[in-house]
Amino acid sequence: MNHLDTPTQETGPALDNGAGAPLPVPHVYRGRTVSGDAVMHVSRDLGKRFCTPAVELDNLVWSRTQAGPAFDLPIAQVIDFLVELGPRLHLDANPLMQQALESMIEVSPLGRRILENCYRDIPNLFARGVIEDELRVSLGDSSVIDGWMPRTLRGRPSRLRAFPPRLVHILAGNSPMVAAMTVMRAALTKGVHLLKLPSNDLFTATAILRTMAEIDAAHPLTQSFSAAYWRGGDENVESTLYRAQYFDKLVVWGGESAVRHAMRYAGPGLELVAFDPKVSISLIGREAFASEELLRQVARAGAADVQSFNQDACNASRYQFIEGNEDGADRYCEYLAAALGEDFRYGDGQGPVVPNDIREAVDVLREMEPFYRVFGGYDGKGLVVRSDERVDFHPICKTVNVVPVQSLRDATRFATVATQTVGIYPPQRAAEVRDALACAGVQRIVTLGESISDGVGGYPHDGMFPVHRFVKWVSEEAGDNSPSVSTR
Repeated sequence: MNHLDTPTQETGPALDNGAGAPLPVPHVYRGRTVSGDAVMHVSRDLGKRFCTPAVELDNLVWSRTQAGPAFDLPIAQVIDFLVELGPRLHLDANPLMQQALESMIEVSPLGRRILENCYRDIPNLFARGVIEDELRVSLGDSSVIDGWMPRTLRGRPSRLRAFPPRLVHILAGNSPMVAAMTVMRAALTKGVHLLKLPSNDLFTATAILRTMAEIDAAHPLTQSFSAAYWRGGDENVESTLYRAQYFDKLVVWGGESAVRHAMRYAGPGLELVAFDPKVSISLIGREAFASEELLRQVARAGAADVQSFNQDACNASRYQFIEGNEDGADRYCEYLAAALGEDFRYGDGQGPVVPNDIREAVDVLREMEPFYRVFGGYDGKGLVVRSDERVDFHPICKTVNVVPVQSLRDATRFATVATQTVGIYPPQRAAEVRDALACAGVQRIVTLGESISDGVGGYPHDGMFPVHRFVKWVSEEAGDNSPSVSTR
């Protein structure tokens, strides 16, 4: 395969006016860290300059003529390695993670506090209980990934294996947890994995892989991962890499444009596994009005769901439907707008200001009271719009649309296949709407205020169990007990 050695300039936001040197972004090839400044780029969100070494294409693939490094590694040893990795990722003890955090602040809009909370929570994803639950629920019997598991169907013997895959992971950068979840799940498949770094998280994945190399650079798991950055859409790289001769599946996170771009390469032998862009909602029952103090508490739980990574995550609530009349909804909106101005673990009380297109749309709605009412402001501390029907703009930057409904059942008509998470208060009322929500396409139902979770440890993600989807299911049905074939 050819190397790409020609420096390029990525188009994107305005440069940072040359203030300071560009951030160095290393690549990791099977336990080997490679640094360099051959290619200059600009980050997507903050317009920060950064540089990378030239992409070594031949180090990003594994030959199909031989098994991957961990294909035959016992799954018990995989788990032991991941469990050892977890404590090594603690922020206070790991200079690589510390350096990654400081560099992330330069390219991520989340800010130091939220990023530090993420980094401190990453080791939890590698706890033994989490890993074992993820494997057990995804694959059932772990022996199915260690070898050819015998089984009998309708009296006919056969053997089944969850065969290790060859995957490209096109990562999203709206949360550092994406990189950590990917490494944990990918390792459980025992396959080979190329991580395509996003420009708003250039450092988390490589810090994890470099820590794996510090534990054992020659370990089969360490040898099973590579990570590199190239500009998304660079056909010089992607038209070469995204081929069935090298990989089985493209695993893509991100917005609609990222998913549609990856779809161009999917085809026979190269499957697409997509964590699609999603929208989440909240359903609030009339029980919230039992007292003003309870309503205030429920509004704070609703704000917690909005605040997921400053409303930049798929599980962040954007539309909230409350059982009651407009007067009751307005009281809830007042408390919600106030709660949005508070800090949460993964959300800032002072977030990004509301963009001009939403401001213009809301200014028009202000003129239409009492059909619409607006609470809060455009300063990034929280904006809430109460309306009888859902607004026609997409709420972002801590903007919430609250709609009063006669019943929670009525609110289910607003759920679609693009709805990921639904937070419900009180939680016992989930039983009356869960079937209708599932029919509409919803993938996750939680208690209001609990939309943020690690998403691993045996829970489905976007309507699937990722490890189950990542592996290649192969059936071997030959053998002495196969029925004879009649020649007559």
